[in-house]
Amino acid sequence: MLERTMTELKESLPAEAAPQAIKKPERRAAHGVEWIDDYAWLKAENWREVLRDPKRLPAPIRRHLEAENAYSARILAPFKGLRRELVREMRARLKEDDSEPPQPDGPYAYYTRYRQGGQHRIVCRTPRAGGREAVLIDGDALAAGKTFFQLFDARHSPDHARIAWSADDKGSELFAIHVRDVASGADLDDRIENCTGHMVWTRNSNAFLYVAVDENHRPWRVLLHRLGEPSSADRVIFEEADPAWFINVSPTRRGRLAIISVHGHDSSESHVVDLDDPDLTPRVVERRRPGLRYDVMDHGEEFFIRANADGAADFKIVTAPAAAPGLANWRELIPHKAGRLIVGTALFKRFLARLEREEGLPRIVVRNLETGEEHSVAFEAEAYSLGFENVFEFDQSVMRFSYSSMTTPREIYDYDMATRERVLRKRQMAPKGFHAGDYATRRLFARAPDGENVPISILHRKDTPIDGTAPLLVYGYGAYGLAIDAAFSTNRLSLVDRGFVFAIAHVRGGADKGWRWYEDGKLAKKTNTFGDFIAATEHLVAQGFGAQDKVVAQGGSAGGMLMGAIANRAPGLYRAIIADVPFVDVLNTMLDASLPLTPPEWLEWGNPIEDRRAFEMIRSYSPYDNVEPRAYPATLALAGLTDPRVTYWEPAKWIAKLREIASGGPFLLHVNMGAGHGGSSGRFDQLEDVALGYAFALGAVRGEL
Repeated sequence: MLERTMTELKESLPAEAAPQAIKKPERRAAHGVEWIDDYAWLKAENWREVLRDPKRLPAPIRRHLEAENAYSARILAPFKGLRRELVREMRARLKEDDSEPPQPDGPYAYYTRYRQGGQHRIVCRTPRAGGREAVLIDGDALAAGKTFFQLFDARHSPDHARIAWSADDKGSELFAIHVRDVASGADLDDRIENCTGHMVWTRNSNAFLYVAVDENHRPWRVLLHRLGEPSSADRVIFEEADPAWFINVSPTRRGRLAIISVHGHDSSESHVVDLDDPDLTPRVVERRRPGLRYDVMDHGEEFFIRANADGAADFKIVTAPAAAPGLANWRELIPHKAGRLIVGTALFKRFLARLEREEGLPRIVVRNLETGEEHSVAFEAEAYSLGFENVFEFDQSVMRFSYSSMTTPREIYDYDMATRERVLRKRQMAPKGFHAGDYATRRLFARAPDGENVPISILHRKDTPIDGTAPLLVYGYGAYGLAIDAAFSTNRLSLVDRGFVFAIAHVRGGADKGWRWYEDGKLAKKTNTFGDFIAATEHLVAQGFGAQDKVVAQGGSAGGMLMGAIANRAPGLYRAIIADVPFVDVLNTMLDASLPLTPPEWLEWGNPIEDRRAFEMIRSYSPYDNVEPRAYPATLALAGLTDPRVTYWEPAKWIAKLREIASGGPFLLHVNMGAGHGGSSGRFDQLEDVALGYAFALGAVRGEL
């Protein structure tokens, strides 16, 4: 009766009123501490079913989320024209018929492209000697009539006769694998449901390996599927029963082996599968142990291994005989250097290329395996992005890499490691009217509360006054050892051309300054991430890069948790906060071992179920649990109904509590009812998501919210 009365009261409120979520107190307890969660009911008890069929969302929760969306639409209605303008200009900066440089493999060259007006990728190939293009997978055709569609992976068989492809049509990252006959263009009857979407062909092209997920959305088995057989007959090649570990399978460039990687947040383990005889039991390289991380590359008679063994926190590279690859036989090839993080590698028959990052700046170092001679590939910009591109063939001297900076559109090069010749294969189309000389990119350092220097990458127009009057957007992430590169973004220009200074705070929790930078921003040291971001913001304002009353903060996922934490710690520093799929209900999520990512995440955040200190630490900063009765910035939280990573109820609960307890705002929640963690799937639909956030930021700094 009380619930019905409250519902009737809510429905009788004027249309302009913000939704007030019904409070249904639920008592929680851990480690002798009790607390009340008033909005726990927003978590659907049948959340597993909702991931597979969004229509199964309970009606009371659906009504609340729809009311939140309607309210956000009303508040942001004055910006409809601005949003349309933003979408138009961002779309105009795209090359609609864009394509990637073809990548040779045997008799063909494979590539992806878009058609004019198309939303989704098209996978194609041409004969290497020249000839007509063949469209292998048409993402636009597959997406027709679907609210959501993501073409995920596409891998051709070694004999080039078939292509295995995977897709997600709900946003829940529950992929289905299909197999297409290239000659006829028809899909075979083979179909694998509820998997991670990656696959590796066997050498005879008659079977492939894939990773299945369990009912809790966790990858747990590598299976072998033989074409023409029902999936129920698929053979289990490897199984990981511990839910704290992720698994994936990938091919080596040499093509004779697949690597099953079992990894957590502080260690890993690799198993080798013979693709000529995948029924053989996979061979372990080195058993997992706390703190040991490594990955394996196949070079025939020996393996090359990137590892952090023996105190090599920022990784070294070793070799080992393929017949006996255990740690006892590891021989050092590239020694460890503190502060120089070896991010990744690309191994060829005669060359080894490695991507390094030192003091936040990347470079590629090439080693001739026959002579031991090394040389580097780097750029002169103050801040930039550098990365390997996919290359199929093993016995060649050409690697492919991409480069961009905050003022330089993306460029893709083929680099001959023997001759050191660099050939530009693609330059991202510069937006109409864009001149790099009109913009400035800078790299600053802010002093954190404990004395650490936090790197900041900055972009602004040269004619923007750096005198403390400009609006400023500060972006941050800070988790999982992921570095945020200072890469080019055409969308970002819509803010910068309107006078914004755009800054990336390379806070701890990422590996921007080496593995120590990551370790200093996780578990018991997590609060360093928040202090770094606040220090970066204060430094930018002090140096005149932003007006004190025109600062916007933005972050997504784990970076959304950062947004919630800084809102609690320094609400007066920010005019507005944009939290994309924010991980804000940290304590409750980490206490729920049934959720997809909780057991693996205990090594990132701590296990509050078993460890009282971890419980107290998480409880001290969990954004939802630390909302206070004070003035908060205008806040926009974006969520996806079928998001398996950060579930929709986290931002829904957070916004409900802000609206109940805090002043200031407004506090807005927009839930994409047809998408998951990545938002809308089509490349033009994604611009609508970006425009929503940008219009909110512009409205906030103009005092229109």
